[in-house]
Amino acid sequence: MPLAIFATITPKPEHLSDAVAAIEAIVAATRAERGCLRFDLHRGVETEQLHLYEIWADQAAFDHHHAQPYTRAVFRHYEAWLARPVELTILQPVA
Repeated sequence: MPLAIFATITPKPEHLSDAVAAIEAIVAATRAERGCLRFDLHRGVETEQLHLYEIWADQAAFDHHHAQPYTRAVFRHYEAWLARPVELTILQPVA
């Protein structure tokens, strides 16, 4: 069963552009990963939060993504850039 995820990323104001650039830099590689069905970055209209809407073929594909060196590098940067930890919401279809 596909795994849908909504991630909310809250960078410190001075690191918003850094976070956007870091995620933009991995979008193409992520979308090319086996099992990636969707990986879209959005920015809140009234906030400086970033949102990733991701759909993966399964948990294994999601785990594989988080094991990639480029994904791990972004998370290393997050340690200094984020105002709070990434919030992950697992979604399931309703209708």
